[in-house]
Amino acid sequence: MSAVAVILAAGKGTRMKSDQAKVLFPIAGRPLLLHVLDSVEAAGFDRVIAVVGHQADRVREALAGRRVDSVVQEPQLGTGHAVLCAAPLLTGVTHPIAVLAGDAPLIRARTLRRMLEHHHRTNAAVTLLSAVLDNPKGYGRVVRKDGRVVAIVEDKDATGEEQAIHEINSSIYAFDGPFLLRGLPKLKNENRQKEYYLTDLVHLAFEEGRLVEGVVVSDPMEVVGVNTVEQLEEAERILASRRP
Repeated sequence: MSAVAVILAAGKGTRMKSDQAKVLFPIAGRPLLLHVLDSVEAAGFDRVIAVVGHQADRVREALAGRRVDSVVQEPQLGTGHAVLCAAPLLTGVTHPIAVLAGDAPLIRARTLRRMLEHHHRTNAAVTLLSAVLDNPKGYGRVVRKDGRVVAIVEDKDATGEEQAIHEINSSIYAFDGPFLLRGLPKLKNENRQKEYYLTDLVHLAFEEGRLVEGVVVSDPMEVVGVNTVEQLEEAERILASRRP
């Protein structure tokens, strides 16, 4: 089953209280980004593209020797804009395109394979990984209607009712390739952050009558991103506990 992976690795480590690119912070002696890449490669993706931005040269140095193409996102105007920057490298792709966060080092290859298999089996326009958290504050919420995913609402844009939802978006997706490439130019930045959200493609798929699937992970820690020093330390502890 052919598929391309796009890893978003352009952001700063602002909440890490450092100017270093977030994906370069180490756990187990290696950058966060390389742990994500390990899982992507083990999952069997045919091609990998990294979207870099902040400290782009240093991030590319970290990827030296790996079979990864890269593209620069400058300025950084959101996740939708990041994937749009990679679109020229995706021209003509007809198989699934997965999008992953470069700061989620605990994602497992088997979880990515499960997502791709579900996406292929259901012929969805979008398949997203989600998790159920006791405290979902800060994360985009997965909005369902009659059990079906109809939207993802960013925390800062969520209503009180939507903020009460505990199912969160992991920012890891599989898209139908042609749907993604056709939808990216339609994204708008009509939100509080004035950013282009990749999540708006879920609403586009719903409007077009296309299927959006949500795969809930059994272990929420697999998909939680690293945004603070405390989360970095927690990720390192979890990764260490997985070793034989």
